[in-house]
Amino acid sequence: MKEKLIVVGNGMSGLRVIEDLLEINKDKYDITIFGEEPYVNYNRIMLSYILSQEKTFEDTIINHESWYTQNNITLHKGDKVISIDKLNKTVTSQNGKVENYDKLLIATGSKPFIPQTVGSNLNNVIAFRNKADVDTIIKTIDKSKTAVVVGGGLLGLEAAYGIAMHGVKTILVHRSGSILSQQLDSTGGKLLQENLEKYGIEFKLNTTIKQINGISDVEEVEFSDGSSVESNIVVFATGIIPNKDLAIEAKLDTKKGIIVDDFMATSDKSIFAVGECVEHKGNTYGLVAPLYEQGKVLAKKLADVEVDGYSGSTLSTRLKISGVDLFSAGDYLGDETTEELILLDEKVGIYKKLVIYDNKIIGIVLYGDTADASWYLKLLKEHTDISDLRTKILFGKSALSGDSGHGGDDVNSMSDDEEVCGCNGVCKGDVVNAIKDKDLKSLSDVKSCTKAGASCGSCLGLVEQILVNTLGDEYNAVEEGICDCCDVGHKEIKECINENEFSDVYEVFEKLNWKTNDGCIKCRPAINYYLLVKYNDDKYKNDKRSALVNDRNYANIQKDGTYSVVPRIWGGLTSPQELKDIADIAVKYDVPTVKFTGGQRLDMLGVKKEQLAPMWKDLNDCGFVSGQAYAKGLRTVKTCVGSQWCRFGTQDSMAMGVKLEKLTWGSWTPHKYKIAVSGCPRNCAEATIKDFGVVAVDSGWEIHIAGNGGIKVRVTDLLCKVETDEELIEYTKAFMQFYREDAYYLERTAHWLERVGLEYVKKIMLDTQKREYYVLRFEESQKSAQVDPWAKAIEDGFTKEFSPIVIKPEESVSFEAKEIN
Repeated sequence: MKEKLIVVGNGMSGLRVIEDLLEINKDKYDITIFGEEPYVNYNRIMLSYILSQEKTFEDTIINHESWYTQNNITLHKGDKVISIDKLNKTVTSQNGKVENYDKLLIATGSKPFIPQTVGSNLNNVIAFRNKADVDTIIKTIDKSKTAVVVGGGLLGLEAAYGIAMHGVKTILVHRSGSILSQQLDSTGGKLLQENLEKYGIEFKLNTTIKQINGISDVEEVEFSDGSSVESNIVVFATGIIPNKDLAIEAKLDTKKGIIVDDFMATSDKSIFAVGECVEHKGNTYGLVAPLYEQGKVLAKKLADVEVDGYSGSTLSTRLKISGVDLFSAGDYLGDETTEELILLDEKVGIYKKLVIYDNKIIGIVLYGDTADASWYLKLLKEHTDISDLRTKILFGKSALSGDSGHGGDDVNSMSDDEEVCGCNGVCKGDVVNAIKDKDLKSLSDVKSCTKAGASCGSCLGLVEQILVNTLGDEYNAVEEGICDCCDVGHKEIKECINENEFSDVYEVFEKLNWKTNDGCIKCRPAINYYLLVKYNDDKYKNDKRSALVNDRNYANIQKDGTYSVVPRIWGGLTSPQELKDIADIAVKYDVPTVKFTGGQRLDMLGVKKEQLAPMWKDLNDCGFVSGQAYAKGLRTVKTCVGSQWCRFGTQDSMAMGVKLEKLTWGSWTPHKYKIAVSGCPRNCAEATIKDFGVVAVDSGWEIHIAGNGGIKVRVTDLLCKVETDEELIEYTKAFMQFYREDAYYLERTAHWLERVGLEYVKKIMLDTQKREYYVLRFEESQKSAQVDPWAKAIEDGFTKEFSPIVIKPEESVSFEAKEIN
């Protein structure tokens, strides 16, 4: 007969114990879990991504309802355990449930600390600790008022960043003179502050809140420096307190937290505790990695497997803010007995500091370049003597191996015991062995099996490199599910759509056994795109609910919540009248910024959403159509002045650019698509870094494909040379349609070509019959594609685009992200 195990707490540390336990022995216990929050197990450390709207709540769910069902675990959501009867071994919940146990695990986490000050009891004085807090913040913040965040630690910075991303003025108040003072020295803090100020966050250092004013809600905040600000929300991120209330009630031994031994047992040997609520050898922990280390020990203990006891953790941390690379570990400050190795380049924003004692690293601060973080941490943990490494150690591992220029991303240079995922304590060897022993083929397989990359996600790139390095060519053949809603990849979805008839995305979901009723922001746009390409818009109506936000609004939303409006400028050519029209409209709507784009257009930035429709109409009246600067479709056709004006020009690049843009605009493509036409090999239009590049030569035109000028620059490959304009137009149509039909959604031409190979593309494009086939397909699709979305939106009534998408959440049985309690 199975023993009865009750877990109090449905958070990350408690559930990690259960996951590890099930890996060792899934038959030992009947498991019941009580969770105070009304949700399944989600990744709390990703709350900042939900707040900044870089991820949805769905993205943060670790275990869905199906996981509990599959493992025969009883989950009581939204039901808090309020007492423990140690004598009779029972727990009682707030809803009146009484359950007996043989073993009890307390994983109640921690509570936020909100210092008592005048006004701290007002509405909208909140913490930043759980999903409900995030929901409240998003609901409360107001662009006409300033948000105040208190606390310059990890949570405070992430909260401030998340709020600022909504275009809300945000003031961060911190008692110390430097932010992140528990993880960074003053130099690192200064660099980080300068970076965050670019996001619009204002800092008040050496400052505290004097009082918060308001009748029932927050209305004004007064600071200790004598200033004040009108505000309607104050977010406190000023620390956490181990949640030991239940343990105190049960008369277990407690101090700062619940006292546990090396095997996570409390003063009652039938009761264990893990996570932020415990105190081990005088230490409490608020980072996830130590909690998972505790969990590994406890899982083996509960499974009756021999295990060395938990001996404490070396703390390291990364900041979870997009575009900010920061890592610190150990004693980063040092003292008079230590020495420091420092590399500082303020101009490029790189700061590295190693604190050394007795020729061993005891502290690490990395800002701007964290590629070698796991290597430095390994040296720290292993107490490695670095006497022979001192002169080059700050330049990274690659400098020592003579591989400078390839950087620390080379996984071949990593040893098996080098840490890959700090959140979960997973080393390279763990990942490699899991791939080999368990025949893992995809990134999601590795995440699921090893947990590497499954928490904050900052190491996913490195995990994927290990996967590629271990599988070699086999990795290319792997199809991954496009999201957690399904087990099928793009290839299988496209085949299914091409072989069957569908009228909407839901029929595809049903056919392919989707796990969720409504899909998500990853799969819905992809399915919608594949249906559009198959049927064209005259037979399948574009499902706006499945479009990404910019495609839905026909404008790019900017960081402050306003929009940018970009009229199409054919081939980059304009006229004095067109410039005057744009200028008049910009003045009429008080546009704060007008900028030339890299694609030779004019971008009007700072347009309010209520101005969009009338501004579009005015532009339409002047003959402009949308430049579709937001679209997964043709963006621009860039040109040089060519033979009309240039002494070196051999062909009329401007005329050809206009012709190509009028030919291709409006067409949906897997990702944004750019064309350029250069009038001579001097290539002033930079055609060799475009998706489709045309370069004039004396004998005609060179056609280049699959270039990219983005984060990773890729120079085009030469497809062929043609002699006439007619041939060039034919290839333009055929290549664009071939890319539309063959590539995966959100796959740029550069990535597509690298996946399928140049020879494959050439084989299709240089075959006359196949080329003609794609030309006809393209011409047919363009009959319904070349509709100006601005004019159509005005005609249809431009209002619903700004309403949240609601897809009958009450009818959804699997999409926990829609829970509204």
